Amino acid sequence: MNPAGTVSAENSSGGGRSSASSNGRIPSRWRGRNRVTVSVVIPAKNEAENIGWVLERLPSVVQEVVLVDGKSTDGTVSVARRIRPDIRVLVEKAPGKGAALRTGFNAARGDFIVMIDADGSMDPSELDHCLEALEDRRAEAREDSPKAYPIVKGSRFTCGGGTDDMEFVRQLGNRVLLGLVNLLYGARFTDLCYGLFAFRRDQLERLELRADGFEIETEIVVRALNAGIPIGEVPSYEAPRRFGRSNLNTWRDGQRVLRTLLRERFVGVRPDLGRVPR
Repeated sequence: MNPAGTVSAENSSGGGRSSASSNGRIPSRWRGRNRVTVSVVIPAKNEAENIGWVLERLPSVVQEVVLVDGKSTDGTVSVARRIRPDIRVLVEKAPGKGAALRTGFNAARGDFIVMIDADGSMDPSELDHCLEALEDRRAEAREDSPKAYPIVKGSRFTCGGGTDDMEFVRQLGNRVLLGLVNLLYGARFTDLCYGLFAFRRDQLERLELRADGFEIETEIVVRALNAGIPIGEVPSYEAPRRFGRSNLNTWRDGQRVLRTLLRERFVGVRPDLGRVPR
């Protein structure tokens, strides 16, 4: 048992881009439930050339898509509405990826909530992997069921994952920050600064997220560890963004990640992050 919570990797065979299909399979332990709703939250700013590719490849199991727009000027929202007329579009209340995600999380109506980037670097069919590893606390546990978790995150560095979009400085920074999290929290993660997550709604609400920038991915992880919420990892492949330039600033955002993990470890442990019934 990990002192900071059980952390385990759910590995899949194969390399390169995930082989999961976007056929919208409902995980077997969810079948027969009265209501299982999957929401996807996508933060976007000037991603008109990429957002359509992402939306067209979402598995059919996704019943709600929440796009949080960062006041785009390139027609991102128009493209999204043309591709997916039922999409819910919100305008971010404050600048930053974290602020956009928090807005989307608060608006999402699903029992299960997934976050994914809008730039096409993640294959939307990988949501199937995340949902398969996400537990439904209402479903009856079976001995032959695979291990499931209340929070699942993608990893580029577990077996079956990979990346073609990480230059040396980013890779070095990610490894240093990952090593710090594993050391300070007694965890065994294989990746840290990556934006593919799936949550059970009740567990996401426990985190009381407040980050505004890219550091929200780290805040999710360390607050879950502080609360004793198990996190599973599934393999994910990161391709280069399809078009345009990233809003990520390696040095600035790396410093924000570092401050977040140190603050949450030494300052921000709060008694209200206590356990709730599973």
